[in-house]
Amino acid sequence: MSLQEQFGKDVLLTGWGHSPFGKLADETLESLIVQVATEAIANAGIEPGQIDEIYLGQFNSGMMPLAFPSSLALQVSPDLANVPATRVENACASGSAAFQQGTKSLLAGTAKTVLVIGAEKMTHAGADVVGAGLLGADYDMAGKASTTGFTGLFAEVAKHYGKRYGAGNLGDVLGSIAAKNHRNGVDNPYAQLRKDLGEDFCRTVSDKNPMVADPLRRTDCSPVSDGAAAVVLSVSPTGGATAPVRLAGFGQANDFFPAARRDPTAFAATRVSWQRAMAMAGVELADLDFAEVHDCFTIAELLMYEAMGLTEPGKGARAIEEGWVFKDGKLPVNVSGGLKAKGHPVGATGVSQHVISAMQLTGTAGGMQLAKPRRAAVQNMGGVGIANYVSILEAV
Repeated sequence: MSLQEQFGKDVLLTGWGHSPFGKLADETLESLIVQVATEAIANAGIEPGQIDEIYLGQFNSGMMPLAFPSSLALQVSPDLANVPATRVENACASGSAAFQQGTKSLLAGTAKTVLVIGAEKMTHAGADVVGAGLLGADYDMAGKASTTGFTGLFAEVAKHYGKRYGAGNLGDVLGSIAAKNHRNGVDNPYAQLRKDLGEDFCRTVSDKNPMVADPLRRTDCSPVSDGAAAVVLSVSPTGGATAPVRLAGFGQANDFFPAARRDPTAFAATRVSWQRAMAMAGVELADLDFAEVHDCFTIAELLMYEAMGLTEPGKGARAIEEGWVFKDGKLPVNVSGGLKAKGHPVGATGVSQHVISAMQLTGTAGGMQLAKPRRAAVQNMGGVGIANYVSILEAV
């Protein structure tokens, strides 16, 4: 049973916009929001006054002084005056959280057209401010000093994984994932890091690729980024510049916050979010043509192979070693370059993943384009597997 069959109405992605990701010194949070919102509305073929509600995904966590940005989207047009606008925050999954809130407004019948925006400005803040802000998403480390920040938390996940499964070549596996995503990022005009670094570089510790938190090197970590993305959600086609994309199913699951209450390598709630989304869409993994997943660190992508059911636990390396997740594999993963190469402006990430997937499904992804994909999965995560969201998208 699909979302449409369950709720009796469609949720369609009818227009979208996307900024470059990277160090955008000439842009403000406001200018990024206005840019992508204007683009999404125009792409949907509608007027600003047709927007019923606005949801803005943004983490912030002290990385910038303005902590109340929900009305910034109204700067697009005077016709947006008095439109309900809400900031949505769920750590690195803030963008997908906003997307799901917009979806639920449509399903509830309180809106027919919703504008969803994800945005973040990070690069202006010092490394200490960014590090402390991101650690605010961890129960055990929030407010504490750390030399390795969130990298250290995922490094611990990698260490537990190696001990549990005897992954002696884990460093090489993670290096291969990094190299794949850097290679894919070359074809993404929005990506922050557009350079094919090669497997040897990504697998090797060097002056240019130092160890950040053993076993994670610099190439195993997504960069600090600025950027924004927006999507218009509607219950019917709007006559936009491209065909719409259908949301076939979605899932959310949260895990316990204290690390002591979680299995460090199971990512149990992540797995549940996948199961819920695919059950609502009435699909299995074999029905997907590609996936955009949350590779904030390469170990996260490896664990996603297992959480989605592509491999058994402890066998994720097989997906990269046998080429399943490459562009020409049976399930391409992060054709956009992922967070690793595209960049990770926290609140923008989930919306960006939906936009990039919509481009693929409408044949408008340019150099990133796969051969006629029909169905995709988007997976976005906040914290160390804490807040988990999955969407299943289909070409119409």
